[in-house]
This record gives sequence, C-alpha cells and structure tokens, in this order.
Amino acid sequence: MVVKVDEDTCIACGQCEEVCPVDGIKVNAVAVADESKCEDIGDCVEICPVDALSL
Repeated sequence: MVVKVDEDTCIACGQCEEVCPVDGIKVNAVAVADESKCEDIGDCVEICPVDALSL
C-alpha cells in the first residue's frame, strides 16, 4: 500500500517530505508518494497539518 494524497487539500508545505525516513514522498505543487519507496510507516500522515494524506 502507498500513501494517498488529496491533491485538493495538500498545501505543499513539505513537512511530509522532511519527516519521511525512507525518502518516499516528494513535494512540488503537491505531495507525491513514490510507490517503490513508500513503506506505510505513516509519519507523513501524522504530521500533515491539513490531513491531506492517508494510508
């Protein structure tokens, strides 16, 4: 499973990218999870200030 991003809610703050221990998410206009790296750890989901991420 990979982190799901609600693109309409994401504010591209970058907190999820900073907290990901496996470099599995990148932020440009919105956050984008890398399916090959994401390990469903969930740190990004917990830190998102607008609840734009889910497992």
